[in-house]
Amino acid sequence: MWPDSRITQLLNVAHPIIQAPMAGAQDARLAVAVAEAGGLGSLACATLKPDQVNSEVQYFRRRTDKPINLNFFCHTEPERDARREAKWRKHFSRYYKEFDIAPEFPSSVGLFSIDAAMCDLIIQLRPEVVSFHFGLPHKSILDRIKTSGAKILSSATTVREALFLATNGCDAVIAQGVEAGGHRGMFMATDINGQVGTLSLIPQIVDAVGIPVIAAGGIADARGVAAAFMLGASGVQMGTAYLRCDESTIKPVHRELLRSTDADQTALTNVFTGRPGRSITNRLIREIGPMNDAVQEFPLATAALSPIKDKTEGLGDFIPLWAGQSAALGRDGAAGAFTTALAADTQRLLKNLSASTKGGIKNSDRDAQHCGQFGQNLADH
Repeated sequence: MWPDSRITQLLNVAHPIIQAPMAGAQDARLAVAVAEAGGLGSLACATLKPDQVNSEVQYFRRRTDKPINLNFFCHTEPERDARREAKWRKHFSRYYKEFDIAPEFPSSVGLFSIDAAMCDLIIQLRPEVVSFHFGLPHKSILDRIKTSGAKILSSATTVREALFLATNGCDAVIAQGVEAGGHRGMFMATDINGQVGTLSLIPQIVDAVGIPVIAAGGIADARGVAAAFMLGASGVQMGTAYLRCDESTIKPVHRELLRSTDADQTALTNVFTGRPGRSITNRLIREIGPMNDAVQEFPLATAALSPIKDKTEGLGDFIPLWAGQSAALGRDGAAGAFTTALAADTQRLLKNLSASTKGGIKNSDRDAQHCGQFGQNLADH
C-alpha cells in the first residue's frame, strides 16, 4: 500500500513511479520495461515526427496492455533572425576550423512543438496519459486531447507555474526541482537563479494546488521517493536514475560519465538548445558556457552545433550529457528490475519509518537509518 493512492488511481498503475520522458535517450523499449513493472512508461516525442510516434506507440502496444504517457514540448516556434544566428555561429568558428566544417552548412533543429497534426495522431492513438513541457499547448489542442480521455500532466518549476497548470486543465502537476536533469520546464520564470530545489518546491506547490503533485528532481532511490511522500507528493518522476538501465539509448561516453559524476559536476546550461537544462559539464560548457547571452532562441540554437556533434560523435565534448544532481545514485541493469526493486524498497522503508516511531529504528536497516528523521511525520499522516 502507498501512503497516497491518488496518482496510482489517476494513472491506473501499480506504483506511483513515472519514468521521465527523455528525448534522445530512450525509445519505447524503456517505456515498456517500466510499464510492465508497474510504473508509468513514458515516450519523449519532441524529437519525433508523427510517423515515428505512431511506430513507437505501436511497438509499445504490441508488448504490453499497460498505460503509456506521451510527452510533448509546447513552445512557440520563434522567427528566424539572420543577424542573431550569425552572431551565435561565430561562437563556434574555432570548432568549425578545428574539425574542418564548412562555414555554411545545412542546419536542422530537430525539436518539435506539438501542433494540429500531432494532435490528430494523439486522438487516433488514444494514449492514457499526455504530458507537456514548457507549459501547455493552445486551448483548442488541449481540449481535444482531454476529450479523448487522456489524463493531462505538465511540469512546473515555481508555485506560480503550478497554479497556472492546475487552473488550466491539468490532472496533476509535476513539480520539477532545480536538481533535475535535462531541460527546465520553466515557462513563466526566466531567471535560472530563482529556480527552487525539490525540498522547498514540493511542499509549497502541494499547499497551493488542489490536484496531486508529482515530485521530480534529484530522486534516484528509495530514500528520495520516501522523502517525496513526506513532502506531500503523491508520486515521483525519475529520469536520470533510468539512464544507466539496459534499455536506455544514450551513448557509451554518456553512460560512463554517469557512473563517475558527482553532484557538483553538472551545470544548468543553455548552449545546447537555447533553453536552460542540466548537463554533465563538458568541453563546450567550460569554453563558451554554461549560460551564454548570445544564444539563439530555443530550439534554433541546436542548428549551429549539429555539424560539430556529427564530427565528434562518441567523444562527449559537444553533446548534451543531460543528468540530474543525483546521477551517482543510478544503477546499471534492467529498467523493469530497477522499478520493481525501487517500489519494494520504498514500501519497506516507509513501513520501517512508521514502525520506528513505536519501537525505534533497527540498526540493521541502512535505508531506515538514512531516513529515520521522517518517521514521526509518517506516523502523523
